[in-house]
Amino acid sequence: MSENNASEDKEFAAEFYDISYSGRKDIDFFVNYSLGAKGKTLELGCGTGRVLIPTAMEGCEITGLEISPLMLRRCQEKVEQQPEQIRKLITLIQGNMTEFNIGEKFPLVTTPFRSFQHLISTEEQKACLHCINEHLEPGGLLILDLFNPFLPRLYDTKYEIEEELTPESELPDGRRLRCTTRTLAFHRDGQYNEVEIIYCLSYPDGRTEKRVHSFPLRYFFRYEVEHLLNLSGFRIKELFGDFECSRFCSDSPEMIFVAEKR
Repeated sequence: MSENNASEDKEFAAEFYDISYSGRKDIDFFVNYSLGAKGKTLELGCGTGRVLIPTAMEGCEITGLEISPLMLRRCQEKVEQQPEQIRKLITLIQGNMTEFNIGEKFPLVTTPFRSFQHLISTEEQKACLHCINEHLEPGGLLILDLFNPFLPRLYDTKYEIEEELTPESELPDGRRLRCTTRTLAFHRDGQYNEVEIIYCLSYPDGRTEKRVHSFPLRYFFRYEVEHLLNLSGFRIKELFGDFECSRFCSDSPEMIFVAEKR
């Protein structure tokens, strides 16, 4: 078992991000909104391009903003493997979603897969929404992708025990990868949890390797988000409970806000 190293752990997160979250059912949802937008999409927290590249493959212009240089490097490598007609639709920018100035307006801004939930303080959240508002055309749309909190996960210590995130699978180079996750700490006073993603690798020669990527994740409740959006110059058009556009209800896994710039 090799020693943990923070920078290496983040590199693992970038390398195996797509595999870890391959079960997400959100890509078609975001692609369809980009297809319906009359112009370019701005994606905040584009990561490795999991949503960004399929959006460009459907003929949509898209700009991706990402704070992690490791994630952005991985995304750039994937973009470079695409045909020229797809590459020219993509712009990548390293930046912080709480303070960016791209110098253009967009009809659509998206925040796929909880990127907004990495903003822990209200100040960060308001700063992000202000930047988004400044970059939206009049009447432009923001899609805010959040999970609907499952209350036991906010306090029950049973979630401190590792649970499977993805079953073991073989990688193209012969290694085998299994991912697990657990809650490291509960911070109900700050309304966030510290979360770990554990990457367990097995090599063909029998060696094993384990890396742990930890991060805080803020959780939100419906009317808190409605107030944030209203105070930041948005009008809520839709609230979906999943990526099939079902009506939001108590048991919905997602809170997907579609908000219009006032």
